[in-house]
Amino acid sequence: MDEITPPPADQNADFPAGGDGTRATGSAPRRRSARRGRRWWKILLVALVAVLAATVGGVALAYPSLAATTCPGCYGLTELRPGLHVEDGLTEAQHGRAREVADQAARRVTGFYGTRLSSPDLLVCLTESCYRRIGGGRERGVAVLNRSVMLSPRGLDPVIASHEMSHVELHARLTSAAAVPQWFDEGLAVVVADDPRYLTPQPAPASAPDRCLVAPSGQPLPVTLEEWLRAASADPATYARSACQVSRWLDGHGGRAGLLDLITRLNAGEPFATLVRM
Repeated sequence: MDEITPPPADQNADFPAGGDGTRATGSAPRRRSARRGRRWWKILLVALVAVLAATVGGVALAYPSLAATTCPGCYGLTELRPGLHVEDGLTEAQHGRAREVADQAARRVTGFYGTRLSSPDLLVCLTESCYRRIGGGRERGVAVLNRSVMLSPRGLDPVIASHEMSHVELHARLTSAAAVPQWFDEGLAVVVADDPRYLTPQPAPASAPDRCLVAPSGQPLPVTLEEWLRAASADPATYARSACQVSRWLDGHGGRAGLLDLITRLNAGEPFATLVRM
């Protein structure tokens, strides 16, 4: 904001005369008022900057993954190409591997859905210190706010990358009011990624009724993220059971066409529980 300055002396002629017959120009009071105004603006500006700095710093400390996906360069990552950020100091061979994984993962997601609505940024670390710095933990990879994907040194693989990108794609297609249980989200990601740890490779062997490696136990699968994290950490077969349920449902509902129809109906307000019965 521009500073407030007192008017020149010849502009004070319209002030009324004082009681002693002299001109009451008002210049001194106006100067004092201007100084007070400037002082308060400075105080307010300093306070605002302090609040913003504390907020940004608090987010960076409490949620480094959110901060890193917002500003990868601030966390020691280099933009290899638009949407792909890698740890500084990698070799050309490592750069090539990162590009290859990103391309293969994108093809898997596109191949499953037919098209892609999402385009998440990928943040790739090849050292554990880099992954911890950007907020990662023991996981191989993670989708952040359904807009970015972080890959650890153990997750630079098309299966892991496409699994996380599947989460982003599904939620890009769902409206904010639509929801699916966590077991369906995770099971679908296994199917999209074609993860051999939890499903048999496509196509299923002729002698097998489906692709399931672990049949569902009959117990309810985790619905919320909190329930999922607790169950999957205690029993990794939770992924295989969820993938089996989703794979069987897709087989019985036309595969991609059935999924796209499900998404359309969820977005129209129909509840998941009435559309998917297992």
